[in-house]
Amino acid sequence: MQTINVMAVRLDALCGLLAEEERLRSYAAVVLGAGTPGEVAQATGLGGRDVMRALRRLEEGGLLSTVDGRYVARAATFKDAIREHAPAPLPDVPLDPDQERDAVLRSFVREGRLVRMPAARGKRRVVLEYIAGEFDPGVRYPEPAVNAMLRVWHDDYAALRRYLVDEDLLSRQDGVYWRSGGYVNVE
Repeated sequence: MQTINVMAVRLDALCGLLAEEERLRSYAAVVLGAGTPGEVAQATGLGGRDVMRALRRLEEGGLLSTVDGRYVARAATFKDAIREHAPAPLPDVPLDPDQERDAVLRSFVREGRLVRMPAARGKRRVVLEYIAGEFDPGVRYPEPAVNAMLRVWHDDYAALRRYLVDEDLLSRQDGVYWRSGGYVNVE
């Protein structure tokens, strides 16, 4: 039995509605305030027949509706299509195989970002070791590369970099950094 991804079909249909330039321009004109075929034609520079054909298809597809004789964009159609079949939540994958370390990481790391730095040194060390795992042992990183990698984790990447150096997880010399501590995953 074959299953059909309804969301993909719905989104494909919506994208298909806007794939033709006449419909895209007509929809944009309505979004920007044109409400009659004449206003849409004036805003888009399209001929009356092309405008009418485009508006009819957009209305049939659910992107436009008519209110008090004027076309109005139904932008919520996109949100509805996404919400209709939202992807299932990702499985709860541990951040660390050790339950205690995992609990610490879950308290301070959300969606791949450090939400705040732990005040307690032991917890801070767990978080910093986790982040240090992003750096490959034996690889030398120039400071801009380190900053870019740490900016993904936290906006205050300079403080994060200092913590990693202070905890001997990264070493530095002449603006070049390398991983010098923490656990190494050998798979």
